[in-house]
Amino acid sequence: METPEALGGWVAIKEKLKQKFAMLTDNDLLFTVGKKDEMIERLQNKLGKTKEEIQKIIEAL
Repeated sequence: METPEALGGWVAIKEKLKQKFAMLTDNDLLFTVGKKDEMIERLQNKLGKTKEEIQKIIEAL
């Protein structure tokens, strides 16, 4: 998910996450190449889920 090509797919995933979890903001879902772990950590804090749970949610979308 950390390639520039994947960023186009990230836009769609981000929208699905915002639909599923209304409390998420664009800032929570800010994805910067090479900083995936920082974004996962923000989602963990906001949603109260583990890193593995967050990754499974994203993979399922």
